Amino acid sequence: MDVEAERNAIDLETLNRTIEDAKEHGNAFFGILGGEPFMHPELLDLLAAHPDAYFQVFTNGQFITDKVARRLRQIGNATPLISIEGREMVSDARRGKKDVFNKTIRGLEACLREGILTGVATSVCQTNIDELCNEAWLRELIARGVHYCWFHTYRPVGPKMNPQLALTPEQLVRVRRFVVEMRAKVPIAIIDAYYDGEGRALCPMSTGISHHVNPKGEIEPCPIIQFATENIRDSRGIFATMRDSAFLRDFRELSAQHTRGCVVLERPDLVKDLVVKHGARDTTMRGTAMAELEAMTPRFSQWLPGEEIPEQHWMYRWAKKYWFNDFNAYTKADHDSTVQRKTRELVAAGAREASEREAELVKG
Repeated sequence: MDVEAERNAIDLETLNRTIEDAKEHGNAFFGILGGEPFMHPELLDLLAAHPDAYFQVFTNGQFITDKVARRLRQIGNATPLISIEGREMVSDARRGKKDVFNKTIRGLEACLREGILTGVATSVCQTNIDELCNEAWLRELIARGVHYCWFHTYRPVGPKMNPQLALTPEQLVRVRRFVVEMRAKVPIAIIDAYYDGEGRALCPMSTGISHHVNPKGEIEPCPIIQFATENIRDSRGIFATMRDSAFLRDFRELSAQHTRGCVVLERPDLVKDLVVKHGARDTTMRGTAMAELEAMTPRFSQWLPGEEIPEQHWMYRWAKKYWFNDFNAYTKADHDSTVQRKTRELVAAGAREASEREAELVKG
């Protein structure tokens, strides 16, 4: 469900049919995003209908009351991943509303009182990197009883893209080093989705680990590529629809061929070309996705050649070796021979960023 647009949600019957089809083909883990999933009136009914599956629900936590938390505990197959973008001032500024942090904390505490496996997610950017990417914050989460956290980096895309919030290459390396070191030091699980066990960058869309279904049922390559040629309501079912999609296949192959990072950030021109080639439809309610894509300036992402930081903790190295790696998605791409070109691109992107930041300061 998209909280920023006209109310839109997938009906329970379609959701159940989609999940049943996926389970029949070996899938047992599902991530539920929004908008805000807890605004869906039948979310808890959906969870209860699939005791043989496990769900991670990405949420702002503000709709999780004590009653909702008790029901989640009774159902027993979902973990809320609650978004915290900073403390009071930063959270209010990022969300554009008042009292965001306190409302989120109330939802977090409701889950923890019920003993639910609960995580905290942060989109790391210029305004919260110092506040939340430190051991003291992790220790606070541990003291509250939080079980895991997820640090992902802010990506300037969409109608309100803000390049000034994005991290520099040095800060991206800093966040990666922080995650690796804290995994070996503090008793809380830390998730990431951008690196294998050797610290090499990867993209979950390129590797085929995941694709995204939006509130209208449109099957998108990933959450920030808001174009589609297929929908989960296709009579073939979700498995056959995704398996046979030339659009999704071409996106995986194109991305893997050109970068180990984010193709949207690094090569928005290639994304546009592929959308045009397949006649993909804009899946947003606002209908401006192509204009937003055309307005993007190429920039660096998580692929920073020469800055790889391998996992230190044996458990993460082992888990990534078997369950979270590139699954040979990049074997056809000779990325080693493109490192010099990539380095030049990074330098150019960094120069543009510095110029933009200086212009903003002068303007301010």
